[in-house]
Amino acid sequence: MPDIVMPRLSDSMEEGTILRWLKADGELVARGEELCEIETDKATMTYEADADGVLRIIAPEGTTLPIGEVIAVVGEGAAQAPAAPPVAVQGDVAAPAESALPVAPAVAEAVADSVVAEVGPAPTIGEAEKSSPDQQIRLTLSAADSGDRVKASPVARRIAREQGVDLRALQGTGPGGRIVRADVEGAPAGTAGAAGTLAAADGPAAVSAAPGTPAPIPPAPTVRADTGAAKGEVTIVELTRTQQVIARRMAESKATVPEFTLQMEIDMEAAVALRAQLKTLSAEGSPVPSYNDMIVKACALALREHPRANGAYRDARFELHQRVNVGVAVAADDALVVPTVFDADTKSLGEIARDTRALAERVRAGAITPPELSGGTFTVSNLGMYGITNFTAVINPPQAAILAVGALAPRAVVRDGEVVARHTMHVTLACDHRILYGAQAAEFLARIHRLLEEPLALAL
Repeated sequence: MPDIVMPRLSDSMEEGTILRWLKADGELVARGEELCEIETDKATMTYEADADGVLRIIAPEGTTLPIGEVIAVVGEGAAQAPAAPPVAVQGDVAAPAESALPVAPAVAEAVADSVVAEVGPAPTIGEAEKSSPDQQIRLTLSAADSGDRVKASPVARRIAREQGVDLRALQGTGPGGRIVRADVEGAPAGTAGAAGTLAAADGPAAVSAAPGTPAPIPPAPTVRADTGAAKGEVTIVELTRTQQVIARRMAESKATVPEFTLQMEIDMEAAVALRAQLKTLSAEGSPVPSYNDMIVKACALALREHPRANGAYRDARFELHQRVNVGVAVAADDALVVPTVFDADTKSLGEIARDTRALAERVRAGAITPPELSGGTFTVSNLGMYGITNFTAVINPPQAAILAVGALAPRAVVRDGEVVARHTMHVTLACDHRILYGAQAAEFLARIHRLLEEPLALAL
């Protein structure tokens, strides 16, 4: 019976999240049919079946698994689909019995969390009072679990046990109403379950010591400042897979890359005049190259002349790339996505303009594909449209550098001893000092400067 495993949908993907199953458990599927939606570190992709048969889902919606872990199996018939493994009850914890089918640890945890164990009659309060405090908590939780099973993550259940929170009193915000850690930690006062009630009623003063045993020392009261009122109501927002990867990669970049920055002001007066000419010459309906397109082209030509800037530092070696692929940072919904303009050094300004507009539209529509987000050798990040004059961007590892572009605006400058108004733009080059040294980076940025101040060279 063929396994369906978590696929590798991008070069930097390490794990994926099952957002939604498009086929039901036990449904007959055909090769090429869409099975599920998987959220990766860069985009949400639809995964298709590669075999015919009856689908048996192993990883439920909301499950995050590493690449290669089994998410489902496809069999020849419903009768041949693997049955759920029997459950062996050990004490008050339900655990799956051994099975001939190997199950991934992450899947086993999700499956074990959804198993309903049959327990004996719930103990009475009198019986609970005769037990030790730890036994009281376990007995009370066992009694609570004898009812309807609450959908909650393992971490949420553990925190609920520790804090005495009744999961049945909470509203889950996870996939399918599943209670997650944030729901338990943000539970309002008054949601303590029976365990918490017992602990409060039978506190330290109610516990009598056995003969010959030292009396327990009551814990000191904890004074808690009411800091929540000062901040008002707190809303917990779970990160998407893309946001999690962005956060991790940016933190790794700042922690591991010894960066330095170079700044420069570029006179864009000639570029402004060139774009005005291109507007009059361009055919109706065809995109007119923007200033950012000119910057991408200038960077691409400079990268071709300075291979180190187009390379990467990895494992104490330099990787110098043959192709010049410039990534363009695009703001998406609560995320930053960097699609790639491939072979930008060989493309005309018009081709770059068409590519960047098409990529930006697909990013904002959520239709960008992993191949379009891969293979970048350099990145341009432009915040000039927001009026930002100067900023420093974080290097996208393992790339050697990133160019941050500020707003293009008329400014007072000195020309031939006179103060005149000229269109200028500030740029900041952040470099990985392990591969780009000061002088090399300065020469690379100076080349970009010359190409933009004499933009006719961009058409060569």
